[in-house]
Amino acid sequence: MPASRSKPAASETPADASPRTRERRQRVQSAVTGMAVLKGLARLGGRASLTALAAHIDESPAKVHRYLVSLLEEGLVAQESGTQQYHLGYEALQIGMAAMRQADPIRLAEASLVRLRETLEVTCFVAVMGNKGPTIMRFEEPGLPVTVNVRAGSVMPLLWSATGRVFLGLLDETRVQAQAAEELAEASPARLASLDQDDPIGALRRAVQADDCAWVRDTNLTGISAVAAPVRDYTGRVCAVLTALGATGGFDPSIDGPVGAAVRHEARVVSAALGFNPGVAG
Repeated sequence: MPASRSKPAASETPADASPRTRERRQRVQSAVTGMAVLKGLARLGGRASLTALAAHIDESPAKVHRYLVSLLEEGLVAQESGTQQYHLGYEALQIGMAAMRQADPIRLAEASLVRLRETLEVTCFVAVMGNKGPTIMRFEEPGLPVTVNVRAGSVMPLLWSATGRVFLGLLDETRVQAQAAEELAEASPARLASLDQDDPIGALRRAVQADDCAWVRDTNLTGISAVAAPVRDYTGRVCAVLTALGATGGFDPSIDGPVGAAVRHEARVVSAALGFNPGVAG
């Protein structure tokens, strides 16, 4: 008997090549390309020439122009008559503002805190700059937590905690500088000895700005070390700080160590979710 022929897979059936199916695929592909054009324009700062945009998304100018015409009609893109550059239109701005209204750094940091806790088994938290200083908003502990007297709602010092130093170094706000000066005036001789004697606050700020993060060893809590990194919003402003801490004996707070690298990575993840683009913001 002749061998029976197997039934062709669904993707090989004549129906799969019907005009309706092809049309559906073309619509999907068109939507993908249209989104690539919009995302490319956003990544170029929201404004670009046709040539620059086409090169950025690796498509021909003629093809990109066809999509720009459709996006212009929908109000997602606009064009300046003088320069002929394209920029994000009114409807795109409405979408962006709706997304920004939902951008909560505390909520967006939750997944990062869980990853830090589970992968590194460290205590970690996210803090914002409150009226009284850096305030812990969400706190995560591993199965074997480190005993510390800070929890959600605790206010951290600016000069002695890694969290506070990130805010001190990266926020140019009068109230931050005033609080730091108060802490300095109330510091014990032992704490003062750990700071630069000529310009204690300025030296701390410059160190944080150079590294874009901060670490401490036994300066805030005896036997506790910590490393912290900034979370930035779409404007580039520091809106929160991610921090990991542990017992000094078994915790490496260096910014290039495993914990420091992970904290900095997760801070970048949260910042990206808030719309921060290092090449555009600021």
